[in-house]
Amino acid sequence: MTTVSAKLQGIDAKGLANLAETNKTDPSKGRKVLHAVTRCEAGFRNVTSVRDTADVVVSEPCGLLGDNVAANPSEVVLAALGSCISVGLQANATQRGIALDKIELVLDGDIDISAVWGVGDTDPEKVLGFTDIRIDITLAAEGADEETLKAIADTAIRWSPVVATMTNPVRVHHSTTVEK
Repeated sequence: MTTVSAKLQGIDAKGLANLAETNKTDPSKGRKVLHAVTRCEAGFRNVTSVRDTADVVVSEPCGLLGDNVAANPSEVVLAALGSCISVGLQANATQRGIALDKIELVLDGDIDISAVWGVGDTDPEKVLGFTDIRIDITLAAEGADEETLKAIADTAIRWSPVVATMTNPVRVHHSTTVEK
């Protein structure tokens, strides 16, 4: 059994309050265009660049003809979902003056991959993508009651941009450039 002896590193409560107030005063400040560039390195291994951060490597497991060097795209979706909810948990706890000792999310997603990227079972009735995702959230905070921690979790889920992206219709537009 592991005993937690220190609080998680918190976030800047004043900065959070200022950011919240800015977005309440002018909601347009919260609307952004995010940008990422993905390039195939080899086979099914891809590298994505975002801002000036370290590149994100995405691959497939050997069973899906990849090199198993990184999470696959669907696993990265689960990672993005878990991370977004975790950010919301931390923000909502901070806003309530609660220092969390532990945030852990375990995510399991049901997905049918039999279409094999459009070259396998492409029955037009097939439901692509995740059909169910289960999230088990564990929170610990000295002095916080169960009801408060559950309310923090409910708020984080309700206002997560990634949860919303996965549950709301999203229009995806594409163009193709063919180089010679």
